[in-house]
Amino acid sequence: MQNSSISVPEIEIELICVDRPVLAANKPGGLLTEAPLGIASLVSDVKAYLKRIHDKPGNVYLGIPHRLDRPVSGVILFATNSKGAARLSEEFEQRRVIKSYQVCVEGAVEPGEGQWVDWLLKREGTAHVDVVPAGTAKAKEARLSYRVVKVDDGMSLLDINLETGRMHQIRVQCAARGHAVIGDVQYGSTRDLIGPVSDDPRDRPIALHANAIQFRHPVRYDTVTVEAPLPAYWPLPIA
Repeated sequence: MQNSSISVPEIEIELICVDRPVLAANKPGGLLTEAPLGIASLVSDVKAYLKRIHDKPGNVYLGIPHRLDRPVSGVILFATNSKGAARLSEEFEQRRVIKSYQVCVEGAVEPGEGQWVDWLLKREGTAHVDVVPAGTAKAKEARLSYRVVKVDDGMSLLDINLETGRMHQIRVQCAARGHAVIGDVQYGSTRDLIGPVSDDPRDRPIALHANAIQFRHPVRYDTVTVEAPLPAYWPLPIA
């Protein structure tokens, strides 16, 4: 395994694992994971990097077994061949991948650890999710476990392990308990995150970070853990 920070013209990629066919990057908050041609995304940056280092005249292959929301930072896995991509996708589908997050939220979260279980429903025609009563048509159960790491200045820093992978899950479950993610105005945050500045609110990060992911290597079949350091601008760093 190899850790590195890669620079290519007009592209800055923080690679945190190069272990063929697995490639992992630390996605900046505010950057799309994947987007149509001509729109900035992590996928287009990684493909440009691969194209350059392999000196390929045509398209390059990049498997994308999972994604992170645009305002979320942290580790994302890719595969550089189709067999690796299929095996990683199977790991995610069978819920054998362990995903850990760190999140900074408004208020003091109590108790200090526990499990949150909700039913989530995506609003028709929007990119917004609501907590709804159990049994609501088309709603999906969402489960996570959390532990409070630090409380300071009216904020709590949590370690979170996802037990399900629903759209906007951590953001919605935190907000439903009165603890919106710092900077997440979509779900009611009243505090700004002092991070990269952009005129477009969609480009602004929130204080939610995918800090670690554990999976079975698609070739060797051993267990691999990849970690991504917190952004420097976070309001409550771990210390």
